[in-house]
Amino acid sequence: MKVSVVIPAYNAENTISQAVAQSLAQAKGPMEVEVVVVDDGSIDDTAMVAESAGAKVIRQENAGPAAARNRGWERATGQVICFTDSDCIPAAGWLENLLDGFTGRQVGAVAGSYAIANTNSWLAQWVHQEISERHKRMPSFVRAFGSYNVAIPLYVLQATGGFDADYRQASGEDNDLSYRISRMGWRIAFRPQAKVAHYHPERVWQYLMEQYRHGFWRAKLYKDHPDMVRGDDYTRLRDRLEPIIVLGIFASALLAMFGISASMWPLLVLLGSYTAIHLSWPMSWWLGEGKVGAFAYAGVTFLRGIARTAGLCTGIIRFGVQPAYRKHRREHQESQP
Repeated sequence: MKVSVVIPAYNAENTISQAVAQSLAQAKGPMEVEVVVVDDGSIDDTAMVAESAGAKVIRQENAGPAAARNRGWERATGQVICFTDSDCIPAAGWLENLLDGFTGRQVGAVAGSYAIANTNSWLAQWVHQEISERHKRMPSFVRAFGSYNVAIPLYVLQATGGFDADYRQASGEDNDLSYRISRMGWRIAFRPQAKVAHYHPERVWQYLMEQYRHGFWRAKLYKDHPDMVRGDDYTRLRDRLEPIIVLGIFASALLAMFGISASMWPLLVLLGSYTAIHLSWPMSWWLGEGKVGAFAYAGVTFLRGIARTAGLCTGIIRFGVQPAYRKHRREHQESQP
């Protein structure tokens, strides 16, 4: 069997060599591996470094990772297309573990999990700790995958059309494809033993801007898939409550500031609830593992929730909300006999 590993890359000269080399190292027995790197308009030496590492390189003007992945799988020659990112380093047995997840034709994708590449970073360690906790609670079959670690048969990509290139940044495009794959009747298997080590953010400001971006594109995702507002297997109730509470805090503060409401209780209750949400993970890590340093991470997630909510509100202004309900109603009507 021939497997194609597709990697979108933008200004990734520092990490792409490892990503390519460790992907090519996955070849085992009858499994042939090709690596296709799509250079998405980089202004550094990404393309040259990737070619030197053994990848087939395709160059395009900057169009975003979704468009780059589509260009990659359309030019790939494998029967199964595996996606990872330019800042991810596949672990030994990565492809083998992903392929083991295809237990029948009803499986349309197999997703894997994260390891951590930059273990020397305080922030990266805690971001990875939270992701690991979430992944531990995920079932064997999930409703969404991350494009940093997923295998999809070529015929599934052809049937769905691949990633929606309207997602111009790295956020939401993988959830969108996940939902469309599921809607067409395929299942998505989750194999946590299939890992890629990722370089998580190391600077708080960088991380918050990344989370703002996630919130922004989440608005388009909910516009395209309004039935998924209730979340998937990765997101939790706390994630869905977070923007509601943040908006409630700001509304209560404004009402108090302008003297419209004399009571401070709504603001205090909402602030207390929001703080409790962000202390839940650190508290469990402290009680269960004795990691006192986790409480500092609560401050980061406290700010993260505000950044995500700001991004979501900006996205709603950009993409609108009413079209989502009209689309949902239209799809429902079309499905009726």
